Amino acid sequence: MKSDAHYTTVLPGGHHWSLRLRRGTTLTLTAQQADSNVGLLCYNPENLLERLNLPDTLKCQHTFKLTQGHCLYSDMGRIFASITQDSLGWHDSVGGNLMPHHLLKKGWQPVSYQQAHNDWTRTGFDAFLVELAKYGLGRRDMAANLNLFSRVESDDEGKLRYISGHCQPGSRVTLRMEMDTLVLLHTCPHPLDPSANYPRRGVDIALGTAEPPTEDDPCYVSRPENARGFANNRLYHLGL
Repeated sequence: MKSDAHYTTVLPGGHHWSLRLRRGTTLTLTAQQADSNVGLLCYNPENLLERLNLPDTLKCQHTFKLTQGHCLYSDMGRIFASITQDSLGWHDSVGGNLMPHHLLKKGWQPVSYQQAHNDWTRTGFDAFLVELAKYGLGRRDMAANLNLFSRVESDDEGKLRYISGHCQPGSRVTLRMEMDTLVLLHTCPHPLDPSANYPRRGVDIALGTAEPPTEDDPCYVSRPENARGFANNRLYHLGL
């Protein structure tokens, strides 16, 4: 797999970003600070009704966490992206988004754009809404999001616990796009982050290219269901 970056940028903490990534593009995210969090959503740019489906992603791969070897599925049974490299071993699939009401509950004083301009206090929910609006989408198009770099564990009673210190500076994850994908990202804090003040933790973004996966690709063979997902992708790209 080619790993040379063709484009790099920085996404500061508390900001958002989106881009249509072509099939075969790699997206590498590198944490700048400990306990970084990156919310992620995926949509099919040719049919925006097709979007990331985390329940199906977890169910078909028999997992609660996502890491290297796993795939991100759409609600049409196709694979948006594969996780080809991961230094963390765990990314949160159930924690959801920081919502506006969380700010007051946590004591994170909301600061408006009029007060602070680009340093205003964003929530993950609002950050995604801004990016969705760029493509004619809105609140009803919001899906359950993945939280990259974050770890949330469940106890015997089903209570979720955020694991501080899971992500360290330099932690890295790479996604390989298996179909053209509209990717939405934000760097707003995880809703269970216990920080006393609103944290602003950024990530480095690098875009590269990868060779098409073969039938011995680690993501292809990690689960029987993934072979079927890749088969669905092949049929989709035939245009039949």
